[in-house]
Amino acid sequence: MVFRRRNKRSWPERLKALVYPQGGWMRAGYYVWHRLTRLPDPPHRIARGIFAGVFISFTPLFGLHFFASAFLAFLMRGNIIAAIFATFFGNPITFPIIAVSSVQLGHWLLGTGVDAVPARLILTAFTNAGGEIWSNILATFTGDPTQWGKLRHFYYGLFKPYFVGGIIPGLIVATVCYYVSLPIILGYQKLRQKRRRERAENLRERAAARLRARSSVDDGASGGS
Repeated sequence: MVFRRRNKRSWPERLKALVYPQGGWMRAGYYVWHRLTRLPDPPHRIARGIFAGVFISFTPLFGLHFFASAFLAFLMRGNIIAAIFATFFGNPITFPIIAVSSVQLGHWLLGTGVDAVPARLILTAFTNAGGEIWSNILATFTGDPTQWGKLRHFYYGLFKPYFVGGIIPGLIVATVCYYVSLPIILGYQKLRQKRRRERAENLRERAAARLRARSSVDDGASGGS
């Protein structure tokens, strides 16, 4: 395959790349933005996709962000690839800020602060919930008793307030990203089209110059004979 890595990465290297990509987060962010601006789609569709991806980054649907952002972009008639790339907004640097602020705002809106999960235990709570769901799924095949008590506390103490609290900041940040990215993408695409026209014009001029030079040589050869 053309895009296959020459040296296959090990699983530890792949896990490390999820936390800290090769070249750093700044380089990874530049790569994502570069890919977004070069998508072959109208700017407003790309900007809608960015809106969808950024908004989904504020939801607690971990593991489903790609699918959820693609579905939302489809409903908005935005660019699905742009939506998937835009989920990069949620990364190990921004996730702690998004999670803590969304959970606290959600508890404030719902009036359920007494059930709040401490901020330092948010990641652990998601990990434990995932493990319990998997254990209960396996229990349906092994006959072991299922236990859903922890999931109930997880839902009311973390997932529901996270989901509710992430809507407002998600809409705000996604809207800002939409209006900021739209003129930038539009300007970038116009610049690319201008450069393409200039390159095409230069190629035509060079081809015409070579044709004139060849005609002059032919005329000189025929005149001499």
